[in-house]
Amino acid sequence: MVIPTSWPLALAATVPATPATVTPATVTPGLDLQASFEAALQGFGLSPGAAHLLWLPLPMVLVLVAAVVGVLVNVWLERKISAAVQQRVGPEYAGALGILQPMADGLKLLFKEDIIPARADGLLFTLGPVLVLIPVILSWLVVPFGQHLLISNVGIGIFLWISLSSIQPIGLLMSGYASNNKYSLLGGLRAAAQSISYEIPLALAVLAVVLMSNSLSTVDIVDQQTGAGILSWNIWRQPVGFLIFWICALAECERLPFDLPEAEEELVAGYQTEYAGMKFALFYLGSYINLVLSALLVSVLYLGGWGFPVPVEWLAGWLGQPVDAPLVQLITASVGIVMTVLKAYLLVFLAILLRWTTPRVRIDQLLDLGWKFLLPIALVNLLVTAGLKLAFPAFFGG
Repeated sequence: MVIPTSWPLALAATVPATPATVTPATVTPGLDLQASFEAALQGFGLSPGAAHLLWLPLPMVLVLVAAVVGVLVNVWLERKISAAVQQRVGPEYAGALGILQPMADGLKLLFKEDIIPARADGLLFTLGPVLVLIPVILSWLVVPFGQHLLISNVGIGIFLWISLSSIQPIGLLMSGYASNNKYSLLGGLRAAAQSISYEIPLALAVLAVVLMSNSLSTVDIVDQQTGAGILSWNIWRQPVGFLIFWICALAECERLPFDLPEAEEELVAGYQTEYAGMKFALFYLGSYINLVLSALLVSVLYLGGWGFPVPVEWLAGWLGQPVDAPLVQLITASVGIVMTVLKAYLLVFLAILLRWTTPRVRIDQLLDLGWKFLLPIALVNLLVTAGLKLAFPAFFGG
């Protein structure tokens, strides 16, 4: 029992002694970038308010930089992996191993002429790609790379991502409608139907993880997976939910075999048919950012996020430092970022392999998979998770 110092000593003496209890080792709270940044600025004489104002734009800049770098890496990986699958060399002249090829592609699209069809709705035609890209970038705000290494630890972080991702089909449908083109309109309608079909099982799969974690916060979901290292990851307790989430995420990103809204053989390029230049590039930017985001969220929900097998206490003991020492905090934060990104790009690698090893399905098969198979299985998975939570609370977050 903790006694405040303001209590009289006589009252303190009357408190019965409690038996000593052994408290389990707690996980280190991690490196707090905001507190460290503001403390450094205050050391230069700035007021706390001014230091906080200087911090505010930095997270969004970091998100934009991380998203753009992720896209460049993704495009390069897509080209090299697809070349390896087809026994080709792939890009090799634009920089070492072709690493500058994505930048060359971006510059080419940047300088292309921006064309708006004569009978298109100019306002909606321009707003469509913007509505596709902005929600995806905003979703990065809730992705944690460490205990304090995220932009916004809101209590409903994972459902905030689901709500933002539901805005994207509006932009696709708007782009198809505003283009005044039948192929574009069909592509936009397909995108809306596909998104609705796969959003529901995806949300149910997430709800099963939330049920075990007792929280909608992405940080709390990762913390719940840190008890026994790799054995405490949610993928062992939610293998069906993991498969449902990954299939639905690929459908949301319109990756093969789910790229029906822009199928070249049927719709020329779907909702992208009339777009050129940077407006066309925004669609691809949103698609690749969404792929990396989905892989990061799979890592957070099912693969332990920033967690790694070696406990922090062991690492601190090897270094002869306390757990909250700056050196230990820096090492754990760095390893946490590496682990999160490594798990995510392993999933990106699998998504790229799927593109070159699976055929495209028909639109009726795609909708049947979402409504007739994934939705009932996701409902059963949620009910089974609730039952196991009641029966085995120690293992399923009771």
